Amino acid sequence: MERLQQRIISAEKALRSFHELVIIEGPSSVERDASIQRFEFSFEACWKAAKQYLYDLEGIDVASPRVRNGE
Repeated sequence: MERLQQRIISAEKALRSFHELVIIEGPSSVERDASIQRFEFSFEACWKAAKQYLYDLEGIDVASPRVRNGE
């Protein structure tokens, strides 16, 4: 359960960091690129928290959400 809490905290931090850039009106190209990177980081952190939740509380072990070539 402690690992789940760590993952949730990490996801919350990532989302707050992403939100800082999302609220910028008319972002520069650098801010846009930073937003994309923060989105990717936030997605990964949220995915890891969800995966840990499913494993710890539901006993479900899931694979990555990424689709492989040809699938």
